[in-house]
Amino acid sequence: MSKSHKKSSGKVLLGKPLHGKVALVAGATRGAGRGIAIALGEAGATVYCTGRSSRKRRAKTAPTPGRPETIEETAEMVTAAGGHGIAVRVDHTVPAEVKKLVSVIKRRHKGLDILVNDVWGGDPLTQFGKGFWSANLENGLLMLKQAIHSHIITAHFAVPLMFGRRGAIIFEITDGDGYYYRGNIFYDLVKISVIRLAFVMARELRKREIIALALTPGFLRSEAMLQHFGVTEANWKDAGKRKNATQNSADQNDAPEDFMISESPRYIGRAVVALATDLNVKKKNGRVFSTWALSREYGFTDLDGTQPHWADHAHKKYGKWKVCDEQFYSYWEYGLIDKMFPDWF
Repeated sequence: MSKSHKKSSGKVLLGKPLHGKVALVAGATRGAGRGIAIALGEAGATVYCTGRSSRKRRAKTAPTPGRPETIEETAEMVTAAGGHGIAVRVDHTVPAEVKKLVSVIKRRHKGLDILVNDVWGGDPLTQFGKGFWSANLENGLLMLKQAIHSHIITAHFAVPLMFGRRGAIIFEITDGDGYYYRGNIFYDLVKISVIRLAFVMARELRKREIIALALTPGFLRSEAMLQHFGVTEANWKDAGKRKNATQNSADQNDAPEDFMISESPRYIGRAVVALATDLNVKKKNGRVFSTWALSREYGFTDLDGTQPHWADHAHKKYGKWKVCDEQFYSYWEYGLIDKMFPDWF
């Protein structure tokens, strides 16, 4: 057992620790969502893989132009990994579609143990480095709908299925573990809002013993990022051999040197599994965590057996930044409403 296992705040279960558990990964088509779904499959869970990209809709306008991934592919990968993948096409911005999905889960399984809110789709809508007065307003508002409204809608219908389920846990997937500015007003609002959603849900669910927290990957080696560098998962390190390896593009973080510290989507998936099987995860309720810190705590690794630590690299290259710590969280606790209405939740 590694030192990081020994330092873990909870017991790490081996084998298929999530066998018999039912999970919903909203936004499982690609990227972090797909990695999380597969990792849950590795742990033996039944995983509902939802999103808009489906083989059944190929003839129509693609929800994410230029991307070939589908929810059916993700579900098959979940099953191949040892779980049971179920693909359901859902637009999570449409309440009626989410309500229908939840009714199916209720009828088949009577409840839900794990909810992962990973609906995003904002990459083509983001204009990094552009002021709010000149950024595309229509795209920005659409981003808020896709990546905030969808999370609220999904939680609204799905969380009641978690009532009474021992070990039930909600994950809000974000970008970054601090309150710092993220380069675009709409992108910033999305990533900060989902961290806040985790806190609020934890607050309102505390008497029901359902855990809610936010989780961020580091430099995610998604399908789109592999394509951007012209490499595959098999040869991705070749990107680090290029000239000007230390330089980012003018509008995004894509320095080859930074890409060498990237994480496969499975890494954040294994972080989800570690948290979902931690018997003492309640200590983390309502907070935001990173893959790199959790890997040291729980001892999980990426596909290649490494433990990429984005913050260590970024601190050395760009300088340190403040993350959400005990002092930060103290400002979120014991507000006026808590004092006025202590029995609300």
